[in-house]
Amino acid sequence: MGKISTAITATAACLALGATVTSCSGDAGTDERSAEQLLNDAYKTMKSLKSVTVDADTTSAGGKHSTSRLRTDLKSTCTFKSSSESGAALEQIRIGETDYIRPNRAYLDQWSGQETPSAAEQVHWIKKSSSESAPGDGLSDCTWPFTTFGKAKKGKPTTIGGHQAIALTVTDGKVKGGAYTFHVATEGKPYLLNVTYKGPDFRTTTTFSAFNKPLEVEPPAEGDLLDLSGIGD
Repeated sequence: MGKISTAITATAACLALGATVTSCSGDAGTDERSAEQLLNDAYKTMKSLKSVTVDADTTSAGGKHSTSRLRTDLKSTCTFKSSSESGAALEQIRIGETDYIRPNRAYLDQWSGQETPSAAEQVHWIKKSSSESAPGDGLSDCTWPFTTFGKAKKGKPTTIGGHQAIALTVTDGKVKGGAYTFHVATEGKPYLLNVTYKGPDFRTTTTFSAFNKPLEVEPPAEGDLLDLSGIGD
């Protein structure tokens, strides 16, 4: 009777987490869901998040390395920072309809094509309307495209960041020579833990963490701002 009672208690706890008994068991080898279903469950879980941290680490075919970190509510509030091995870095804070942007000196030199006379770092943040942001300007819109694509195939059970997971290989006919590997948690909620991509032009690892952790985002101090809203209108 004690063993039956323990099993019922464990099952109830699993269901309370919003996961299936199979996925909550932590045994990825016995999960009978298809690769597509596993990905769909992961995407559904990720889309329902109130906050998440996204870290990306990318290396180009030529060996150039860059990283980025996004802390976001997946809507309109986030912090973002990108940096490259050249030392160039760009920081961003978005709160609703306002962006606060701070490039460092190396970033400014990189985009101006020449070195500036002063070696001092940029200390001021540029304040702009978020509506002025455009694709390719290096800024984040605080969202993330949790959408399915390509053809998925189940791989082997593994451990990612201390969490039991299963690897799912996804190939996309539009990307020749490239393949994605998605790692989905098989204990607790089916979070997407990370995605790796290896292709002819670059390889990258994107890691997701801090699921639903409190997200505190504050604007820079008034004395550190340069308001450029409306310039060029």
